[in-house]
Amino acid sequence: MKLFHFHFIAKRLYSGSGIIKAQKYVLTKYFQGEPKKTDFQLVEEVLPDLRDGEILTEAEYISVDPFMRAYMIGYKLPVDMIGGQVAKIVVSRNEHYPIGKYVTGSFGWRTHTICNPEKLKGNAGFAPFSLLPDISPYPVSLALGILGMPGNTAYFGMKEICRPKSGETIVVSGAAGAVGTHVGQIGKLSGCRVVGFAGTDEKCYYLEKELGFDRAFNYKTVDIKAALKEGAPRKVDCYFDNVGGQISSNIINYMNKYGRVAVCGSISSYNESCSPKATILQPAIVLKELKIEGFLVDRWIDRWEEGINANLRWLVDGKLKYEEKVYHGFDNMVDAFVGMLRGENTGKAVVKIK
Repeated sequence: MKLFHFHFIAKRLYSGSGIIKAQKYVLTKYFQGEPKKTDFQLVEEVLPDLRDGEILTEAEYISVDPFMRAYMIGYKLPVDMIGGQVAKIVVSRNEHYPIGKYVTGSFGWRTHTICNPEKLKGNAGFAPFSLLPDISPYPVSLALGILGMPGNTAYFGMKEICRPKSGETIVVSGAAGAVGTHVGQIGKLSGCRVVGFAGTDEKCYYLEKELGFDRAFNYKTVDIKAALKEGAPRKVDCYFDNVGGQISSNIINYMNKYGRVAVCGSISSYNESCSPKATILQPAIVLKELKIEGFLVDRWIDRWEEGINANLRWLVDGKLKYEEKVYHGFDNMVDAFVGMLRGENTGKAVVKIK
């Protein structure tokens, strides 16, 4: 069914007549290697009439993120595909959520959603439900990026776990992604030397020339140990780990005493059928007395607005830059997901539904 038809159906509900249908992606097979379209079923469902206090939203942008690949193994199949989205309110029976406003929420890969905002408040999910303030002239898609979950992942991961001090050296893996680009910029704002690892020469050029990284290396073409000696001559004080694997073992073994490691993800292994082998870490952890801590950003759900507001101030002040890789069309959700996992994006990957 064409997307313009969904918009037409939604409009019909204003008059109280007709029905509204939504499309959604249902995962029917666990991922084996790279996700495939055949792992999903595209399902149409009829939505019920709105009750008092409820709103009907229409997806504007849907997020694709690395964690989705890792998390789906924990669900019993079949299951609706998870994820955050920015959606426009098209019908409302809640005076606090008027038609035309935008909300963010963990609605998953679906075109339309009915929800009661009061029942969603305080639930973390992958994109905490909130009414989006006017962030013009910036696009509303930023609520899925630097002004959303990835932005807060970088903010709290750096502030609460890495705790960088001016003059220290920070290394970021997956440095050209939504979180990595943000982490590096926070590092520079903290007065640190920042070194990034990314997957193409073009990404490394962007990190150095546009975002101000002190050095950036293509991990596919350099010797990691040699790159570390060149880029971090005083070794590493903070490591923001997005990828795991051998590159992380090399970086952790090159850290200074009392170094801190924020473990955000392990995208290097998400599409692998078995865990990759990597150099043992325990000797470095013990001898250098390192602090290594994994985290999920919803740990700071009670401080969510703090992170959003801090990132917004940096953005408005010109201290924070962003890039988006925008895919188009609900039919292209899986292609966008696979493309993001392959590293096609610099910065945040999102799908514009219309």
